[in-house]
Amino acid sequence: MPVSASPHSPPAPRTPAARRRLYWHRLFFGLWFRPVEILDEARDRSVWGAAAFLCVLCGVLGTMGRDSFWEGWRVGPAFALEAMAIADAVLVLASLLLGIATQAIARRLGGNGKFGPTVTLFVVVFWATDLPRLALDACLPGDSFPVRAAAWITSAFGYAFATLLIRGQHHLPTHKAVAAVSIQMLAAVALLKFPAATG
Repeated sequence: MPVSASPHSPPAPRTPAARRRLYWHRLFFGLWFRPVEILDEARDRSVWGAAAFLCVLCGVLGTMGRDSFWEGWRVGPAFALEAMAIADAVLVLASLLLGIATQAIARRLGGNGKFGPTVTLFVVVFWATDLPRLALDACLPGDSFPVRAAAWITSAFGYAFATLLIRGQHHLPTHKAVAAVSIQMLAAVALLKFPAATG
């Protein structure tokens, strides 16, 4: 005779649902259209591939926006491409250092976020928000009004998204999240988006 379950027996534990895979295009476009949701979904996920891809893409666009690249291309395409590859490698390294500095400062301020997700998502946020400016800069002069306006707008968005990222990843109050990203964001914006000289 089968034994019926007791009405007071605890319910069987449910298996947690598998996390939805975060594809690159959802991460990139989601940052613009629903940043709070996408950053919450990306929490505790390392996105090394997406970060490296964006660094290389933005490095290519940034190099193509400089007159010196096209002058070198006329002299010798191989030399110009080699210079682009070196610039991309430097950009990847510099971007990772910015992410590492952000992680270190956030931890110093009391944050508890993981290393991989913080570093890689910071790089993704920085370059994904900079893509519109780089696309314009590749087609228009760097000191033109559309490029300058895009630089100011994308800087503001990048700053805000980086603050949201650190606040969520490290469970910090907003003022501490702002402090964690301020130095490196301002330095990177001054050097990359508003350089002293273009060419």
